[in-house]
Amino acid sequence: MAIKIKLNNVRLAFPDLFEATTVNGEGKPAFSAAFLIDPKDPQVAAINAAIDAAAKEKWAAKAEANLKAMRAADKVCLHSGDLKSNYDGFEGNLYISARNTIRPLVIDVNKAPLTEQHGKPYSGCYVNASIEFWVQDNNYGKRVNATLLGVQFYKDGESFSGGGVADVEDFDDLTAEDLV
Repeated sequence: MAIKIKLNNVRLAFPDLFEATTVNGEGKPAFSAAFLIDPKDPQVAAINAAIDAAAKEKWAAKAEANLKAMRAADKVCLHSGDLKSNYDGFEGNLYISARNTIRPLVIDVNKAPLTEQHGKPYSGCYVNASIEFWVQDNNYGKRVNATLLGVQFYKDGESFSGGGVADVEDFDDLTAEDLV
């Protein structure tokens, strides 16, 4: 069974919310995102409690030992951002990576549906996110993963590098005489 939680006011990174993509051209295409969170945020305790609950449901008495080994090997969806410190916003934070083969709900602050043409959510903005933790225990190994269910744009933030569009101020004002 999966444990569902809502993340509030977290920073969005690497959003693939409108088109499913593969990792390095391998595997089944999926929608995905990373959610950055300050380690001191009170939500971190709730996230760890949900991860622990999912593990206990799957492994009962072996949950604590399995989680200790998985956390040491970075096999849990809550990661140290310092592992990706070469990317904007990650250093000093934690992040949750979540994915889904089914397109997640993507809405605005007023719950209106958003499309890619709206230009939000974007990498660097703040969002609320609905995710589910679930335990993997198969021939690919033991992990605690997160399924991406939905994202709600919350507020603007400084866009992370590598994305966005030009600003009108990037161009000169050309009149008809200039085009001769």
